[in-house]
Amino acid sequence: MPSPEVRHRIEERLDELHDRCLPQRPATVDRYYRSGRGYYPPADAGPEQDLFGVSIATVDGQVYEVGDSRVPFPLHSISKVFTYAMALADNGPERVLERVGVEPSGDPFNSLRIDEREMRPFNPMVNAGALVTNSLLRGVDPDEQLARMLVSLRAFAGREDLEVDEETLAAEVQTADRNRGTAYLMRSLGILDGDVEAILRLYLQQCSVHVTCRDLATMAATLANGGVNPASGRGVVPRRLVRDVLSVMHTCGMYDFAGHWAFEVGVPAKSGVSGGLFVVIPGKFGIGVYSPGLDVYGNSVRGIRVCKELSDRLGLHVFASEEEDAILTPTAPALE
Repeated sequence: MPSPEVRHRIEERLDELHDRCLPQRPATVDRYYRSGRGYYPPADAGPEQDLFGVSIATVDGQVYEVGDSRVPFPLHSISKVFTYAMALADNGPERVLERVGVEPSGDPFNSLRIDEREMRPFNPMVNAGALVTNSLLRGVDPDEQLARMLVSLRAFAGREDLEVDEETLAAEVQTADRNRGTAYLMRSLGILDGDVEAILRLYLQQCSVHVTCRDLATMAATLANGGVNPASGRGVVPRRLVRDVLSVMHTCGMYDFAGHWAFEVGVPAKSGVSGGLFVVIPGKFGIGVYSPGLDVYGNSVRGIRVCKELSDRLGLHVFASEEEDAILTPTAPALE
């Protein structure tokens, strides 16, 4: 555990980072998203323009946060990480790979295109892949599948009160035509099995769970810690599967921005259209960022800026040399 002096210095650095990334040029934000409303231009945005929170959770259980880090928001696509981990644990990697690939699609997250050579979705981080992943979850009925999913999410976050937000769910159900069409198309091709409406609802339920930046950081730290929640000490996902989850996050988690992200930032991450960004630094810490302003790819503009600066300053890129790496031990204080 860091001394009070060290903790104070880290908090100061995080405050400085937040202040540097708070101003954003209007031209960098392409859109905002709200459940039920869909995408809308910056000119129509209100107080959400100023929402900005950052949280960092280390693998030794320390949490640092700044800004709007306790404001809840829907997981949306970030939830795909956790259902993929569940599907791997329920079925084994080989079985899941038969149904969902691990290749970057190069397309937007809601693309209707599938891998026609393998007759499966490209990866579990696009909507088509997430729908198939959901169909692979164990459970006698959708209620049991949802209950197991919530148990897993709560264990990742270390919070027993995570629930599906019914208002968000109702709004998502009303505007789910594209996902519904994707699901029925895949069923017609023999890619998706089961009750399409039940699978779609389960997917929308996972997307409608609300979290905070602090939750995201703790969930990311759990993966950074080999699948063990560093605060509770509870094992959430088998260590042998963490590598698979992080590999797919690294190559596919940022959609058609994934290559650019891997080149510039170089760490496993997953974005969501609510403005959340979920980042794992294996063996070191997890990062959660929330800022609703999105770029043309649907990723948080401030979130990308925060993570790029952290990666550059601390040498976090997966291919950074030891000389660049400012955190050479798992318990070294972040931002020092």
